[in-house]
Amino acid sequence: MFQEILALLLWHSFGTIASLLQGVASHPETRMLFLNANIPCYLYPFLNTESKTRPFEYLRLTSLGVIGALVKVDDSKVISFLLETEIVPRCLRCMEVGSELSKTVATFIVQKILLDNLGLCYVCANPESLFAVGSLLAYMVVSHPVQPSAPARLLKHIIRCFHRLSDNPSACVALQALLPDVLKDGTVDSCLVDDPATRRCLQQLLHKVTVGTVGGAPRPGLDHMSSRI
Repeated sequence: MFQEILALLLWHSFGTIASLLQGVASHPETRMLFLNANIPCYLYPFLNTESKTRPFEYLRLTSLGVIGALVKVDDSKVISFLLETEIVPRCLRCMEVGSELSKTVATFIVQKILLDNLGLCYVCANPESLFAVGSLLAYMVVSHPVQPSAPARLLKHIIRCFHRLSDNPSACVALQALLPDVLKDGTVDSCLVDDPATRRCLQQLLHKVTVGTVGGAPRPGLDHMSSRI
């Protein structure tokens, strides 16, 4: 009961604070001071919660927004700090229990981390961490509503995470088993009609995982789609 009341009180005041923190986190003159003071670590308890109630979800989402502001700027020092403070498992928890919007922001953060070589090496350092990330991404695809009218933002970030993982040789082999069938058989194509960049990214991913490792030919459906890009 006390936790619910505390979450509700924080809900009404944290939005303004989070907006200020996002500004500090994204500004080049204050970003490193923000990290040196370990301010992001004070937000991590909100990412650790598994409660799905509205107040806790709001705290989760606004905290992710601050971390998202940090990773929008491609800075290896930021990625290094986030990896050292174990942001990846916290994002995975948000991807698992959060609302679709929280899942989308958390997946975006993981995507930006993977785009940095430090982040890719971190996730692919051992089979356990690679499986944790890859299997959760696959589950999110399977559980995502595949409809032309469904929001494609989450799917876009998931595909780009898979695409970046395929740059690692060991991960590329593992993706043969981890990649869900709905990405291979054209099921999601209708969700990407208006997103040629993500369609191209998906085709490259499938080419690397199938043609690049076990031989074969690109899937005709996506190849046909990409010819119109």
